[in-house]
Amino acid sequence: MALAPESLFDADVPDGFRYEADFLTRDEERSLAQAIARIEFSKFEMRGIVARRRVAFFGRSYDTSTVVPPIPDFLTAVRTKAAAWAGVRPDAFAMALVNEYRPDAPIGWHRDAPQYDIVCGISLLSVCRMKFRPYMRPREQAARGSAPRRATHEVRLQPRSVYLLAGLARSAYEHHIPAVNELRYSITFRTLRL
Repeated sequence: MALAPESLFDADVPDGFRYEADFLTRDEERSLAQAIARIEFSKFEMRGIVARRRVAFFGRSYDTSTVVPPIPDFLTAVRTKAAAWAGVRPDAFAMALVNEYRPDAPIGWHRDAPQYDIVCGISLLSVCRMKFRPYMRPREQAARGSAPRRATHEVRLQPRSVYLLAGLARSAYEHHIPAVNELRYSITFRTLRL
């Protein structure tokens, strides 16, 4: 397992987390960023809160009643490359989510939606940090009280890198990305849970 050299816990990441720097070439990144800059992003609202990042869903969305466009041609090659790296068929990635993080945009603590299984993410344009902490069900959190919960793992996601969340990293941990300093795009592919 290759980890970002800047990670705080090089040998201590959740089981099921994989990472590779320089997964894409600079030309691949440039081409993807140019195509992404032309897509129409939407605001993202979860539980009544509008996120600071903007999103574009392809293939599927979190809400099965929402119709979204198919995965576009400009994502086909990177989906194939990511699938080979993750060890799945390209069409197993049923959803592609493109996130636009403008400066000061974070993504809060969360576990990905339960209808999806493995998660494969690709970072473009700028570095960010991905933090992990053990997942607690709301009832467990309420019983615990207001004591703050802290991250147990942190990895720097470099531009052009790829990561995979599977196994315990996907099911037993939640993750978040603190506010970024520069424009960042991410492409997230997800398989369906069987």
